[in-house]
Amino acid sequence: MIHLTNIKKAAKSLKGVAVHTPLIKNENLSERFAAQVYLKREDLQPVRSYKLRGAYHKISSLSKNEIKLGVVCASAGNHAQGVAFACKKLNIKAVVYMPITTPAQKIKQVKLFGKENVEVVLKGDTFDDAYNEALFFSQKNKAVFVHPFDDELVISGQGTVGLEIVEDTKSKIDFLFFPIGGGGLAAGVVSVFKQLSPETKLIGVEPQGAASMKTSLEIGKNTALMNINKFVDGAAVKRVGDKTFEICQHTLDNIVLVPEGKVCTTILQLYNEEAIVVEPAGALSIAALDSYKDQIKGKNVVCIVSGSNNDITRMEEIKERSLMFEGLKHYFIINFPQRPGALKEFVNDVLGENDDITYFQFTKKNNREEGPAVVGLELRYSSDLDKVEQKMKTKKISYQHLNKQKELFTHLIF
Repeated sequence: MIHLTNIKKAAKSLKGVAVHTPLIKNENLSERFAAQVYLKREDLQPVRSYKLRGAYHKISSLSKNEIKLGVVCASAGNHAQGVAFACKKLNIKAVVYMPITTPAQKIKQVKLFGKENVEVVLKGDTFDDAYNEALFFSQKNKAVFVHPFDDELVISGQGTVGLEIVEDTKSKIDFLFFPIGGGGLAAGVVSVFKQLSPETKLIGVEPQGAASMKTSLEIGKNTALMNINKFVDGAAVKRVGDKTFEICQHTLDNIVLVPEGKVCTTILQLYNEEAIVVEPAGALSIAALDSYKDQIKGKNVVCIVSGSNNDITRMEEIKERSLMFEGLKHYFIINFPQRPGALKEFVNDVLGENDDITYFQFTKKNNREEGPAVVGLELRYSSDLDKVEQKMKTKKISYQHLNKQKELFTHLIF
């Protein structure tokens, strides 16, 4: 656990750099869960995520000799922006390694924050590739490697989020929800709360497809996952930090896993109901509240909104994943008779008045009596699926439901 003295030292170094972000009661969430739900708005930082805190504290702690040698980091997003902002502010040279697959918008943001102080190098197809290149550069040039989470100075910087929450809360906090990726934010805030508010229940939240911390805690040692779902990119890591694991192992009360589709639904709700734009990792803590709806009734609850660096081009995918999670979007392979009027019959006899065809792909085979088509349906109510399937069976229509066939679905749709 990081001592409170070190986190307070980090808070001093961040004055005038990181914003003391607001802790705001959310009326809609409070009403929905019959609790007092507060949002810690780290999406309002200059780089639109909490990552600035740890990166700046680490870099501002360097010696004069280390500053001359410069810094290097690897990141596909928020950490890179934090490092770039810090290096521009402190007038330190930095090399930022990012995967070749990084969206142009994120590369542009890093260059925008770092300007002439930062060089962006694109290497490899994955974060691990970029990470290894950054380590090699660090060893070769003796540049300081700024780790995104597994560093005590970085953890101390992230812990200042917890300090601000305690300072801004008049009442006892019963539950604190926060996202876990590599564990830097988690290790920082739990260090604060265990020392200043030990009665608070500390609930980490991971995406279901990248449960690296939960898996490691269950096994009893830090363990790398073989495969992860990268959708919640700000919290999808194969292996958490050794330091962060050690801290979380002795402090967390629980870890909640949230399906990626639930994250998407939460993103859309926050945008439509609150005009708040969050990235997938930023929605994790709020998405976890449903899992605790009985325990948090009448309680004071804080959710850390970790960031808002969401590429607008992802919104269609976010909507799609949300609809599928809610049971409102379904894909089928349907064998249509190759005769005029077959599709019209399907629309008239199978679909209800509120059902909509949103995707249709059909290749005509002249030498066959039937031809398969991939059909996407959007329903008004999830319960309407049973009606659609029953009508297809009654009409003796041959079909496959793709939603539950992951490999085939991914091949044909995503």
